[in-house]
Amino acid sequence: MKSLFADKSFRTAAIISFVFLSLGFLLLHYGLVAYGWAFFILLPIVTGVAIGALPNRKWAHIGLITSLAIFFLLLLVGQLEGMICVLMALPLVVSCLFVGSVATHLLRRRQQLLDQNSLPVIVLPFLLFLLSAPAEKALESRPAIVAVRTDILLPYSAAQVYEQIKSVDTLDAPKPFLLQIGLPIPQKCVLEREAVGARRICYFSGGQIVERVTELRPGEILRMDVVKYQLTGRKWLGFKEAIYLFEQVDAHQTRLSRITTYTSELNPRAYWQPLEQLGISQEHQYVFDNLRQDLERAYGQAKF
Repeated sequence: MKSLFADKSFRTAAIISFVFLSLGFLLLHYGLVAYGWAFFILLPIVTGVAIGALPNRKWAHIGLITSLAIFFLLLLVGQLEGMICVLMALPLVVSCLFVGSVATHLLRRRQQLLDQNSLPVIVLPFLLFLLSAPAEKALESRPAIVAVRTDILLPYSAAQVYEQIKSVDTLDAPKPFLLQIGLPIPQKCVLEREAVGARRICYFSGGQIVERVTELRPGEILRMDVVKYQLTGRKWLGFKEAIYLFEQVDAHQTRLSRITTYTSELNPRAYWQPLEQLGISQEHQYVFDNLRQDLERAYGQAKF
């Protein structure tokens, strides 16, 4: 069998994909391009176009896969991105790489690419990204503002639920899937005092979120503005508000609602927003699962 490194298509594909993706990430890291269409859609497509122009498709694709594995591994080892971010971006990136490669293949079949090995066919697509990315950055709109709400019905009074959620010493519940693979894990929340203007600090495995109470009625509502947050590797995500709503359904049940309002710079929104909401919903669920345990320890198993 021909050695991988002896095949020109393999070597070229590995070098091109690694260089293109690395340069794109450096531009993103230093704020020269946006977390948007150019980076997540156009860059993988033009990389796929360049790979698809190589004469030996099989070895070119093997070179691409090898380069992708090395690129994402370096991001993780260098702590430039977390596992959860890489896994969420991977389907979008791979799909666009495939689209670009297939597009070039179809053009080749129609003999519209006369010289498959020419440098312009390989490099010109990347120049398109270099021109488009700054333009998108210059026209970048305000971050999207999204609210995620999660509800739970608990067999306890609103006053009991409020007492257990206002401050949480230690969160220790079964972790949902996304928390197991890298999403920041809530560890504890401390409310300084029960008054408007007080701080509530929530500690995570990757940092902390500092909130200021803006509305407080025990057993009815706990509303907080996020005044400071520091979570590892999430420059594209911001937090604005956190709310707990307590609704006494009957004498024995309370509906607790947790609403998190956040901002996101990621585009396309149709792809990223469902993933963002899933991640926040799983963090809500983790807090609720721990709350249920705390209520049982404090007040015993509810009976009707």
